[in-house]
Amino acid sequence: MSTAHIPVITVSYNSPDLIEALLRTFRQFYANKVYVIDGSNPEISLQIKAIAESFPNVEFIPFGYNIHHGPGMSWAIRNLGLEGQVLFLDSDVEIVKGGFLESLQSELTPELWGVGSIQQVNEQGYDRPDDGEVAYLHPACMLVNMDVMRQWPLPIKHGAPMITTMLALHRAGKAHLLKHVQWVRDDFGSETARHYIKHPWQGTVVRTGGYHYDLPAADSAVDQHLLAFVPPDAQKLVEVGCHNGVFAKAYRAAHPICDYTGVEADPALANLARPHCDYVFNTDIEQADDKFYAHVAGADCWILGDVLSSLRDPWAMLARIRRHIKPGGTVVASLRNFQHWSMQARLAVGDLRYQPGTVLDLPDVRVFTRGTILDMFQQAGFRIAGGTPVIREEAGREAFLPALRALAQASGSDPETAVQDALPWQYIILAQAA
Repeated sequence: MSTAHIPVITVSYNSPDLIEALLRTFRQFYANKVYVIDGSNPEISLQIKAIAESFPNVEFIPFGYNIHHGPGMSWAIRNLGLEGQVLFLDSDVEIVKGGFLESLQSELTPELWGVGSIQQVNEQGYDRPDDGEVAYLHPACMLVNMDVMRQWPLPIKHGAPMITTMLALHRAGKAHLLKHVQWVRDDFGSETARHYIKHPWQGTVVRTGGYHYDLPAADSAVDQHLLAFVPPDAQKLVEVGCHNGVFAKAYRAAHPICDYTGVEADPALANLARPHCDYVFNTDIEQADDKFYAHVAGADCWILGDVLSSLRDPWAMLARIRRHIKPGGTVVASLRNFQHWSMQARLAVGDLRYQPGTVLDLPDVRVFTRGTILDMFQQAGFRIAGGTPVIREEAGREAFLPALRALAQASGSDPETAVQDALPWQYIILAQAA
């Protein structure tokens, strides 16, 4: 592959002068196609757009919100049709001499994942030059083989965005797919003799005041019952109905090294969720297109918190998830119990009103009992691997239970089973792809 045909990917955030310096110095030596994935604030994005348009063969791709470095790279990998060799450069890199691309290409043989500066980190992604067990190829200046790169986990939202990739290579005994190029390491942070590039460590981070990963979600409760069943070792998660991102934030606080995609139909809530997810699709999940399913293909955990009851066809939705989930992957779901004693009491007097905060909530278009929940998952190709009934402390409940026993007995059903099925307010389901 000719070096002239190698595309360049850079992710920018609120630093027009850095992008200008990168493009200006790169264009002094190379005419390659450059993609600028921009997550800047809208007013600053306009400045970066003007800068990008002032240089030939530069495509500016704005998101209108801070997509972050790792998800920006992943978006480019998934959506730009990249093939062969691809160069990734941080937006705070400047080129001081031509020949660096040729040097990197001479090191990149077809079987390698990529070449650049390798440093040792621990499994959390923190620098450990003396005792770090994980080889970490830094994305500030790396040349990769796209076909090999796509065989491994993609970058994530993290201070070390390549950590999922590097952990996977490390655990598979494939760290030899990475190759260290010493001049790249020498040029990182050097203030004197530079070979090819200038790259101040964390230049964009310092300029913009941090990584901006932990913006607070709106004050709302996390379903701790549901959270307890999400696998702690999940690598690629999809949360349908991610609301303002509070659940994603809670999960990632304990398990930050994961690829977390949210789905939210409400545009305002989707924007609130974006700081806490790698990517958020602002869409109705039942209208999601092939592009969405390509993005989430191979996810090993889907989270459906009080979602299935609001879908027009939850059976079809689960079947579609089953087709795209990783073999052996899990669905963690919460569903309100329509057999709850309070609902039966209301039905007895003809009160079928939808009310917020009750078993029959306003968004509901489907209702479920324990038996129909189990049937739905099994018919979609899942086996029930765990879960729990959620039983609340409720005043007045005991007065209704004798009536439920009598009703079950009159219909020829087991009275005690009828009572036990009337106690849970909600069921948490852990289902595994069969």
